[in-house]
Amino acid sequence: MPGGRHLVIGVPFIWLFMFFMLPFFIVLKISFAEADVAIPPYTQIYSFVDQKIQLLLNLGNYTMLGGDELYIAAYLGSLKMALFSTILCLLIGYPMAYAIASARKEIQTVLVLLIMMPTWTAILIRVYAWMGILSNNGLLNGFLMSMGWINEPLQILNTNLAVYIGVVYSYLPFMILPLYANLVKHDNSLLEAASDLGSSTFNSFWKITVPLSKNGIIAGCMLVFIPVVGEFVIPELLGGPETLMIGKVLWQEFFNNRDWPVASLIGFVMMSLLIFPLIMLYGFLCL
Repeated sequence: MPGGRHLVIGVPFIWLFMFFMLPFFIVLKISFAEADVAIPPYTQIYSFVDQKIQLLLNLGNYTMLGGDELYIAAYLGSLKMALFSTILCLLIGYPMAYAIASARKEIQTVLVLLIMMPTWTAILIRVYAWMGILSNNGLLNGFLMSMGWINEPLQILNTNLAVYIGVVYSYLPFMILPLYANLVKHDNSLLEAASDLGSSTFNSFWKITVPLSKNGIIAGCMLVFIPVVGEFVIPELLGGPETLMIGKVLWQEFFNNRDWPVASLIGFVMMSLLIFPLIMLYGFLCL
């Protein structure tokens, strides 16, 4: 039935409109308002007076955002952190996913569960655990000093290195699972045929396995890159004063400064920037 098919297809679009597009437009509307001492703490951008609808758009927030080095540095810092974290997750996660896909069928499920088990614990607990590991008197420095490899504790906590460690640890499963789901479906006869034709193991891996796993690589990179751009908890707890990310700036504008229009503008620009990776993902998958 054509009507039933359209209904099934329409449900995801209704879901996306209700929980993505509608909040997106609400945030966009607030970004054109001005901060005010009221509840909610911003002015209305439209009014109805004398049977006329007046639309008042405040463009000052947009000009301020483009000329303020703090916000630009926060966006660039978030993109840099997300990019390098995604690369690290790919370099670490691909061999792990390949090893799981190459293991015996009866232990693949166990290995996947071991990868997923850390995600069953709240992220706050896991980040607090890393604070104890990376602190000056934590487990890592204690181990290194007991082995005689260092004479004094290393300053790891409250640095960008600690943030990278926390991000890679937290988002590594989101890279491994799409890669495993892709690699486990590969036809091993292609590698056998390449070997019979004289291809080396590395050459077969690079020219057959890696190209066939393109969709898994792209999906895993998107699942890591997009949430890391707006990450707040990990930089706040593990980072230091030099760790400047847009999620932290957004939280400060929203809760500390109570400037909802600026906070909405920051969130709107951040979401707009993330649309481009999604478009690129769609384009790669269609190739």
